[in-house]
Amino acid sequence: MQYLVSVIDDRTNSGTPEEMVAIDAFNERLRTGGHWVFAGGLAAPESATVIDARGEEPIFTDGPFVESKEHVAGFWIIDAPDLDVALALMADGSKACNRRVEVRPFLV
Repeated sequence: MQYLVSVIDDRTNSGTPEEMVAIDAFNERLRTGGHWVFAGGLAAPESATVIDARGEEPIFTDGPFVESKEHVAGFWIIDAPDLDVALALMADGSKACNRRVEVRPFLV
């Protein structure tokens, strides 16, 4: 089963050098454990464009879909046999990046 893990932050590109070392080590642990699928950091919410093509013509709006203090600053997509394993792994991921994370399974 695959899971989307959102990294929650109130700043963009805010990782310290120590946090980046810890994240790299955690990512390597995911790779060697067979849990790695993909991961990445995201640009600031202000760089987003929302597209609504439900009408006759698409509407493009600059800025984030939702205005909030916190946002998704990055993510992991992991493979885990079940939610318990995903949660245990990402408790370590939260510690490595020093941020809160949200774990959500993909629909199958």
